[in-house]
Amino acid sequence: MRSSEVKALLRFVGLLLMAEGGLMLLCLIPSLHFHDHTHWQILASGLFTAAVGALLVVRYHRHTAIADNRLAFLLVVVIWIVLALFGTLPLLSTGSVLNFTDAYFEAMSGFTSTGASVVAEVNRLPSSILLWRSMSQWFGGFGIILVVLALMPRMGINKYSLYTASASIEDPTSQQLSDSNMSFRRMVSIYLLLTALFIWMFHSSGLQMWDAVNITLTNISSGGFSIYDDGIASLSHHQQYLVALAMLFGGINFTMIYLFITFRWNKMEGKREQVMVYLLMFAASVAFCLLALRYHSGYGWSDAMRLAVVQSASAISTTGTQAVDASTWWTPIAFLFLLLAVCGGMAGSTSGGLKTMRVIILVRNVRTILRNQLHPHAVNPVRLNGHPVARSVINNVMVIFFVSVAVAFIGVMLLMLCGEGGKDAIGAMMGCITGYGPRFGYSGALATYGSFAMSSKWVCIAAMLMGRLEYITVIVLLYPPFWHRR
Repeated sequence: MRSSEVKALLRFVGLLLMAEGGLMLLCLIPSLHFHDHTHWQILASGLFTAAVGALLVVRYHRHTAIADNRLAFLLVVVIWIVLALFGTLPLLSTGSVLNFTDAYFEAMSGFTSTGASVVAEVNRLPSSILLWRSMSQWFGGFGIILVVLALMPRMGINKYSLYTASASIEDPTSQQLSDSNMSFRRMVSIYLLLTALFIWMFHSSGLQMWDAVNITLTNISSGGFSIYDDGIASLSHHQQYLVALAMLFGGINFTMIYLFITFRWNKMEGKREQVMVYLLMFAASVAFCLLALRYHSGYGWSDAMRLAVVQSASAISTTGTQAVDASTWWTPIAFLFLLLAVCGGMAGSTSGGLKTMRVIILVRNVRTILRNQLHPHAVNPVRLNGHPVARSVINNVMVIFFVSVAVAFIGVMLLMLCGEGGKDAIGAMMGCITGYGPRFGYSGALATYGSFAMSSKWVCIAAMLMGRLEYITVIVLLYPPFWHRR
């Protein structure tokens, strides 16, 4: 890698830091409106972040081209690490958290849209910090990659290689989108449209604009941070259903949403099967939870349906928003939510997990292998949407699945070595690598990570980053040949 390309990368990071500083300065609005006495700290944090970004842009303004596509992987990892680093400034300067580890944990959880938190009583946080946590999830959920892709034209990096650096799988629809800047403008428009739509819907349902904005930002991004200590339990039943709808939309491929609202239904065939499987898993989970809550836990039909819908949407979209402490429910329900979080939403959405397309390919690959055992001479290709799946894509999926299992096992072992109990170690690691956030296990879904040891929190930080960037993007940087000159 040439020094000029590294300088171009730093210039690019500088542009994103300027954007991050601008988002910080927006937090002055609630600070001044609610008089939380944090405006000077927020102002200093925003100006410093923007100034560092501007310095990088000015210093390396002549370096705009990158010929080595390997830098796409390095760029994606650096973006999340650096944005989370500067994202600690508002948290530390306002005293919302007391040490750098907790601040970096909270910031990384925000920008990876994980939703894991070390803050026990969010009601006591300043309004500026509540908005900052929400905006970090909204920006990290899908905004970062869209901004990066929109700014790529003059840098020479193939935009699809950058997209796959954060998606780690070949996605024909996403590749079509990467072919034109206009397509990414449409994606940004869809994200903004959904955000504005749900803010209006929440506000129309009776919520104050402040609550509507924060709830929308954290749920449309599959983030899950809450501005209430009880999750969304204090919201009305109607509002909880709206939260579930926002979470479901966050887990759907944005291309599909665009094609649907523009009546281009004939072009949806490439994703239709994934949407059907995504919605079928959600419906099956709602049905199982409804019956289990009604007949095993004694809930009334109305409450059982509401909680089944909200918690199932939270799990399959890996949002982690809680309307109730679901860890106290029947154990098979908690295990079902774990499976949903592992599967996750669709590729090209804000959700985490393996993604629906990978799950379909994994299952059908197993079926094909079994058929080949029975009929060795038959041709049984793995099909998706009626078309054979390339062997390279199947191999990619198998590698991602194997690496995710390995990372989970290693992460659990590291947490136990750091002193965490076995059940909490498993629950925390699964919550971090899937992007679900809340801890599975006996500590409770509303429990925070504040009681974890410092070393455990850093393990979780690494897990959140790897889960968000889908493992390969981070691991490839540890592969020695990656750094060899070409």
